Amino acid sequence: MDAESIAEGRKRWEQRYESAARREADFTTLSGLETEPVYGPPEGVADPRMDRIGWPGEFPFTRGLYPTGYRGRPWTIRQFAGFGNAEQTNARYKMLLKSGSGGLSVAFDMPTLMGRDSDEAASLGEVGHCGVAIDSTADMDRLFDGIDLGGVTTSMTISGPAIPIFCMYLAAAERQGVDIATLDGTLQTDIHKEYIAQKEWLFPPEPHLRLIGDLMEYCAENIPRYKPLSVSGYHIREAGSTAAQELAFTLADGFSYVELGLSRGLDVDRFAPGLSFFFDAHIDFFEEIAKFRAARRIWARWLRDVYGATTDRAQWLRFHTQTAGVSLTAQQPYNNVVRTAVEALAAIMGGTNSLHTNALDETLALPTDQSAEIALRTQSVLRDETGVLNVADPLGGSWYVEALTDKIEAEAEKIFLQILALGGTVPMTDAAGAVGRGEDPAAAALEAMKIDAAARSGDVDASGEAAPRHEIGPVTSGILQGIEDGWFNAEIAEAAFTYQQQLEDGTKHIVGVTELHDTVTPDLEILRISGDVEREQNAVLARRRAGRDNAAVDRALAEIATAAKGTANLIEPILAAARAEATLGEICGVLRVEWGEYRETTGL
Repeated sequence: MDAESIAEGRKRWEQRYESAARREADFTTLSGLETEPVYGPPEGVADPRMDRIGWPGEFPFTRGLYPTGYRGRPWTIRQFAGFGNAEQTNARYKMLLKSGSGGLSVAFDMPTLMGRDSDEAASLGEVGHCGVAIDSTADMDRLFDGIDLGGVTTSMTISGPAIPIFCMYLAAAERQGVDIATLDGTLQTDIHKEYIAQKEWLFPPEPHLRLIGDLMEYCAENIPRYKPLSVSGYHIREAGSTAAQELAFTLADGFSYVELGLSRGLDVDRFAPGLSFFFDAHIDFFEEIAKFRAARRIWARWLRDVYGATTDRAQWLRFHTQTAGVSLTAQQPYNNVVRTAVEALAAIMGGTNSLHTNALDETLALPTDQSAEIALRTQSVLRDETGVLNVADPLGGSWYVEALTDKIEAEAEKIFLQILALGGTVPMTDAAGAVGRGEDPAAAALEAMKIDAAARSGDVDASGEAAPRHEIGPVTSGILQGIEDGWFNAEIAEAAFTYQQQLEDGTKHIVGVTELHDTVTPDLEILRISGDVEREQNAVLARRRAGRDNAAVDRALAEIATAAKGTANLIEPILAAARAEATLGEICGVLRVEWGEYRETTGL
């Protein structure tokens, strides 16, 4: 970009910055030196990289969504928490809110994540162990007792049974007297990543996509501030993927949900702002920063150039970050405090919108109150003592960071071509050839999408080698085929195996594990969940079933079954069942009868 265009860009940024809301705060260094809100090329100097870098708050949003950076608003401290029963988790939430957390994030136990009631045989020994047990709306009432759901944003990390859990959340808000149209929060609902990495699905992909489409329609119409999807790369990275794979698989999942919304007739400029993302912040400091910056740039370009989004908000990639659980070690666990701080700083330097910091003991058990407080204070120290709020994208223009951002972006775009080839949008040989010839993978992928759109409209013939494609869209076609073939599993397994080999041959290191083994650190006191939690939860559930209007529950479940057989939106029938105190297992059980359960293909 020439010097004149750069100067014009700076003027645009200055105008947006001056008109934006900003905090009253000290933005000097510890020694009292003044800092500028943003830095760029020196006046009169051209820089060919500026087309890709840009300015904060301006397409392609490499440098962040807002012209003010964190001078306008710091990231939200949103600590992930849940254990035992609803009362125990409620106490932890109140501690976190009192200690500075800006929002809540709910961790559910394994039976809940799998759509099972606490008293089912499959739940034995798992109730309350990896999160909070939720069986019906009454548990939601207890979970948020004394917490105004109209005044706090809540993220819920659950995908398979996300819609019944969401309906219980709505019913609990109604019981508090909250107008559900005013609710603000995020539901994960990302079923693609379950098949790719985490393995917490209920049904085959098609019914799950139907439920997600129903939720997108319902929220767009009735709860406009609520985010019905948080597309999650976190679990993909925790399963062993590389940074580029995490980025590509996650954004491809996001593209698929955009296609889903478009297939439902929704306006991309209205529903795309309701999509958010959830990424891992791993231990390679600069790679993670580059990953986050590339993510915003790729998303903005695809939303504008492929899916037709015309507004900034529809092109924004907003994301929550959690530090890497897989980087924590049981050996020398206090090293985990350092790892978490470095990972959190990478997320901040990459412009995260909200952040969870892991506790030092999470590789062994759920966090104790003390370790949870240390994790929370880690964010407070970074926010209030380090000066990271002073400058938007402080590493922007770094030769290393910009080159690494470009490289990760290019690696992700190569993967998009492979996914499009899996779905038949382009032949696999063409995808490989484009990369082998050194063509720009982004341009090749975008061109393939344009050709596919023309083929779908009947303007041109599709490729002769194309496989049957899904009606939702070309990226969805590739994802579903990759899931069915086990391609994603195989790609992640190969990446994880390569890293393990590097650890074993000494190429890579983990302090306290592959080197520097001697330690004076004693064993930690960890949080243990008593078996009394499960016994009490089951007793409460039995009393709840006995005391409810079971005829009303049966009618509500029958309505869900009827809706599942047809094409009606399922949110209202499921919400009616939640209001009647139908349990999670009962609701999901009705849907299992109608839709069946899924069994994966490994591809290994």
